[in-house]
Amino acid sequence: MIATLEARSIADTRLAGPPLVVFLGDYVDRGRDSAGVLGMLAAGRPRHCECRYLRGNHEHSLLAFLENPLANRGWVLQGGAETMISYGVRPPAFNGAREDWQKAADDLRAAMPEAHVEFLAGLERYVELGDYAFVHAGVDDTLSLKDQTDEALYWSRAAFMASKRPFSHRVVHGHTPVDQPYADSRRIAVDTGAYASGVLSAARFEGQGVSFLSVRRPMVTVSTPSRTVLAEQVDRG
Repeated sequence: MIATLEARSIADTRLAGPPLVVFLGDYVDRGRDSAGVLGMLAAGRPRHCECRYLRGNHEHSLLAFLENPLANRGWVLQGGAETMISYGVRPPAFNGAREDWQKAADDLRAAMPEAHVEFLAGLERYVELGDYAFVHAGVDDTLSLKDQTDEALYWSRAAFMASKRPFSHRVVHGHTPVDQPYADSRRIAVDTGAYASGVLSAARFEGQGVSFLSVRRPMVTVSTPSRTVLAEQVDRG
């Protein structure tokens, strides 16, 4: 799936150098092989591109769980259980004791290769490329890009999408699934809910133009300003 979309994007692109791929986050919790997805990305795939990797709300929640498992145990109900199982760790009962949750978090951390942990720790909050801002979920348009909160970058939904307030950049985002990729002068949405719909979409930017590519299960999202290609919710397939 990543390979399929990757091949299509390269075949349709006439660039002098390698494309820049911006991944928009949510690499975990959205399938049965989160460990495999992190392993692939941590290894620098796809290799023919310059890659930038954003943090999504699911990575944010995973890291919070490792830091304070009992307070952040709600993560397991949002796909975290599947992520733990992909590393060979079974989550405790939701009403289990603090010690059970701490052990589960310790076991998960021990089961994760160091390269996966370093990859998660190094994820970017946003990527700015010319007049485009690549984020996971959205922005608070009352703040500058550099002053965005984690809440806005990782969790924005209705308020961001409904707002008509001008922003400094055209925002490229995922997080909120759409039936098909969407673009207007303010934002570009590329999350077509691959984990549920089986459709992985990508936006490709060449000059001032934007076009979309989609592949069916398993899939990924790609997008780019000029020499860029962007990718979103990843399933290795």
